[in-house]
Amino acid sequence: MARFNLRPSRDAAPAAPASPVSPVRSSGARRRNHHGSPGFVRDPRSELFLLAVANFVTQRTAYEDGPARDDRFAALVRTLAVEDPEWTAGLLGWLRRDGGMRTASLVGAAEYVRARLDAGAAGGPSNRRVVDSVLLRADEPGELLAYWTAAYGRAVPKPVKRGIADAVRRLYDAKSLLKYDTASARRGFRFGDVLNLVHASPDPAKPWQGELFRYALDRRHNPESAEVPATSRTLLAHRALMELPVEERRSVVTAAGGAERLAAAGMTWEALAGWLQGPMDAAAWEAVIPSMGAMALVRNLRNFDQAGVSDEVAGRVAAKISDPESVARSRQFPFRYLAAYQHAPSLRWAYPLERALGHSLGNVPALPGRTLILVDRSGSMWSPLSDRSQLNRADAAAIFGTALALRAEDADLVQFGTGSKEVAYDRGESVLKVLERFENLGGTYTAEAVRTHYAGHDRVLIVTDEQAGYAYGGDPTSLVPDTVPVYTWNLAGYRVGHAPSGSANRHAFGGLTDAAFRMVSLIEGGRDATWPWAAPAGAAAV
Repeated sequence: MARFNLRPSRDAAPAAPASPVSPVRSSGARRRNHHGSPGFVRDPRSELFLLAVANFVTQRTAYEDGPARDDRFAALVRTLAVEDPEWTAGLLGWLRRDGGMRTASLVGAAEYVRARLDAGAAGGPSNRRVVDSVLLRADEPGELLAYWTAAYGRAVPKPVKRGIADAVRRLYDAKSLLKYDTASARRGFRFGDVLNLVHASPDPAKPWQGELFRYALDRRHNPESAEVPATSRTLLAHRALMELPVEERRSVVTAAGGAERLAAAGMTWEALAGWLQGPMDAAAWEAVIPSMGAMALVRNLRNFDQAGVSDEVAGRVAAKISDPESVARSRQFPFRYLAAYQHAPSLRWAYPLERALGHSLGNVPALPGRTLILVDRSGSMWSPLSDRSQLNRADAAAIFGTALALRAEDADLVQFGTGSKEVAYDRGESVLKVLERFENLGGTYTAEAVRTHYAGHDRVLIVTDEQAGYAYGGDPTSLVPDTVPVYTWNLAGYRVGHAPSGSANRHAFGGLTDAAFRMVSLIEGGRDATWPWAAPAGAAAV
């Protein structure tokens, strides 16, 4: 993974003239979109938010190459870090914790600090706190250092060092060291390098951490003579496994208590095959499966089938990956479950993955009245979400559109491109089955789709990248009465939108998780929606 190393009645009265607003707002300026059609420019905060929640960093999209997209992101962060530091710091911390955008948050934190140091800015959230807020996994201090040194050289300023040191004291333990501090990973900054550079001292509340830090330094610089701390059961158990002759290792795994021994030694599934120096057969997988996290299980379903893992063990896997709490803790995007469904050969995983996908869409509202849901299936939506993914925005859009339709009281689900057509579905049907009925429909004639399918609905939701062909109808939201809310969900984060937003029942939000849909409940409950990290008093977080 390293890159650099609530519900209103249907018969409710019409909205008051001063309708609730959402935070993503147009600036009033106009500019052509990537089709060359006139569009609506958003204010800088709105532009950065929509870009951040869709930005995998270094990854090209249909209309922007990676460097151009990254430059736009960095420039927006740097500007707003100086002009609006409280808002920007809130965005970056939320982006990592709840937005699920790991790399973008790390890059954003580095650019935030750099901009404020360059400007000599005072006040606002401390640079140190912002750095610490985006580091949630033990390999991320090294990742942030790798980005900083690549972009700005080896001189690392004190706020960056101190923020990383704070994170190190939270994150470094024996299991994280075994998982992430490996020579084979070819990381530019291993644990010892990070400790040397930021001068992190151990947490006084963790008496074992001093020995761990010394060991991390020794294994980086003197691996042959590094002594495992006598107080660390995990590291001692791991060393005992590593010292076993290769010919004895498989019997240890398959013996009674083998799974417990692997877990006690912090042996990951990634490391197990190398340690065995042989194939990952059913016995090996069954020994390490109990200590695997839910998303590691989801990523390996095909491997379990190919190895012949028993139905009993598969049942335990299915229970774990479809458990609501496991899904919530994993913070995975809904489309991750689609990927697993598409690639797992056995039908025994279909129902657990369907349940997991449903749990991951827990914020999709049950909309009352009649809803028109338009899902963009134009050519530009078919670009992959990242260079490492076979999934695309078209399928991500279809997931969210289908989930909205299945939960709504009465919804028309429509796919559009150059043309448009309704997508059939039955109440209670599987999201994954409905997805099979979506097609590739060419251009982006959004206004034509609205004109064809809008028929007095209570609201319209458009899931799109907003790069509409303006010659085919202009602003698509202008075809809907001003008293009817139109919600645009942007999945790509381009600068120019297809319609004005932020007031007068025209709203925009974005991202690859379902969290943004909480805005719909706030707006239709008569309240202003605000940024996810700054919910209005008495309201649920967006």
